[in-house]
Amino acid sequence: MIFAGNIARGLVIAGLFSGPVAALDTSVGELTATEMVSGLSEPWAIGLLPKGGFLVTERTGRLLLVQDGQAQAVDGAPEVWANGQGGLLDVTIARDFDQSREIFLTYAHPQQGGGSTALAVARLSDDGSRLENLRRIFAASPVSSAGRHFGSRVVEAEDGTLFLTLGERGDRPSSQDLGSHNGSVIRINRDGSVPRDNPFTETNGALPEIWSYGHRNIQGAGLDGAGKLVIAEHGARGGDEVNRPKKGANFGWPVISYGVHYSGAKIGEGTAKDGMEQPEFYWDPSIAPSGLIVHSGKMFPEWEGDTFVGSLKFDYIARLSGSPLTEVEQIEGTQTARVRDLAEGPDGAIWFISVGQGAVYRLTRG
Repeated sequence: MIFAGNIARGLVIAGLFSGPVAALDTSVGELTATEMVSGLSEPWAIGLLPKGGFLVTERTGRLLLVQDGQAQAVDGAPEVWANGQGGLLDVTIARDFDQSREIFLTYAHPQQGGGSTALAVARLSDDGSRLENLRRIFAASPVSSAGRHFGSRVVEAEDGTLFLTLGERGDRPSSQDLGSHNGSVIRINRDGSVPRDNPFTETNGALPEIWSYGHRNIQGAGLDGAGKLVIAEHGARGGDEVNRPKKGANFGWPVISYGVHYSGAKIGEGTAKDGMEQPEFYWDPSIAPSGLIVHSGKMFPEWEGDTFVGSLKFDYIARLSGSPLTEVEQIEGTQTARVRDLAEGPDGAIWFISVGQGAVYRLTRG
């Protein structure tokens, strides 16, 4: 174990394969969970660098680089509105990082009257010590003083466009309003411009960045093997969902839902309505879904094409498989306390953040 002296006291870094390990029982046998870093404060997302090492965001605003058994704070992260569920949120490594060294960050952008979910791009310096040329390329509208439902996963599609997931900020009806970004998946180009083939570019009163709408609070997103977007979103009491956003599609919140309000009151008009999409899968009771990956099958060929979703509420990683999609396994141990994010390494290892442990783990065979 290495104690890194140039960052906050208590942060502990493990060199690759050298940290504390534990065994987790799964359908493919006993897997090894290796602690890669601990002592984190409200970790939210991880981004794996193509030549080793990884970035970690902490909600309160700190960005960390963990590499070669050392950790350092990365200077130049955006100012954040660390209020309620808001702060520094997702981090995604650009596909062309080896050439551009660019990363994408989502965060609660402080503005007059509160904040909104924003997306920025920056270059990670050659020594990893700072962000260069940080620029905000999108900020959701309207601004809200609510400290909840920021959504905030960013996924780079195979065509180079960016999908950003947005929560409805607790303003339920706004999810059905195409004049608001709330409760939507947006799609933009890497420079922040709007792709010409977005569905609402010629719809009067609609915001052109919107790709799909009628969502509640999307905190998990990834691409499947065909390059299609898959998301996990929070319902109310029951009704957490896995969905596949489609161009121009309405996913129904708050008109339809498989959950109920926290008071027990009925939501909207029921569970189905013409013109509104059905979920691929829903949980009842709610598990508070977080990070999501669709596994490639590397390292775990038995799991090729399966969807993995972290649970913040019940402290496990859900594995979903089949058609129709079904939760077929729960991977759990003391390491899976409040799983916030998931990532697949280039070798097929499954990385995950445990908020409860303040740590990042790497799950491998043997």
